[in-house]
Amino acid sequence: MIQVYYFPTPNGRKVSIALEEMGLPYEVVMVDILKGEQQNPAFLKLSPNGRIPALVDQGDDGERIAIFESGAILQYLGRKSGQFYPTGEAARCWVDAWVFWQMAALGPMAGQLSWFIRVSKAPDRDARDYDYPIHRYRKEVRRLYGVLDGQLAGRDFICGDYSIADMASWTWVDQYRDQIGGLDDFPGVVAWHDRIARRPAVQCAMKVGVA
Repeated sequence: MIQVYYFPTPNGRKVSIALEEMGLPYEVVMVDILKGEQQNPAFLKLSPNGRIPALVDQGDDGERIAIFESGAILQYLGRKSGQFYPTGEAARCWVDAWVFWQMAALGPMAGQLSWFIRVSKAPDRDARDYDYPIHRYRKEVRRLYGVLDGQLAGRDFICGDYSIADMASWTWVDQYRDQIGGLDDFPGVVAWHDRIARRPAVQCAMKVGVA
């Protein structure tokens, strides 16, 4: 059975969504990042970068498969299940491009914005010291939402059909959509977000790891 080393963050949840959508049996191994468990030597053997999620599976030939990085995990699960990941080269490359867009752009920028907003509110910090980075990252996150909104014009999902590309970005939009003051300027993103939020597998996945 698939083992997922997990904590309920956007990167963790994109994997639980994929597993629920694909109907693959899995076991959750909680890694409490608030306690620093992602730095335990045993976990670092699976995920050398010290970040969740990680996945362990057994291949058809019995070989142990270990994967870190959520985008790589999504691609693996798509290949394994034959679902939500096109088989044609052109369509698969387009899905891959949008998965990498989330990994390289939306995720890091939204994550940095969240960090600076949170730190600026600490009682021992002067919020004015964080005006520039908050402005910088908020501007970039808004730009990225504009990119996503443009791609969704005339489409229900990022690449036309629901895919791992949607799973990759949806969790970040869901958790951090309020950090730019809401999504009123991005109606395509709002409709897309709400459409995915209604999916039963997504609703089930969002409960994983939540007490």
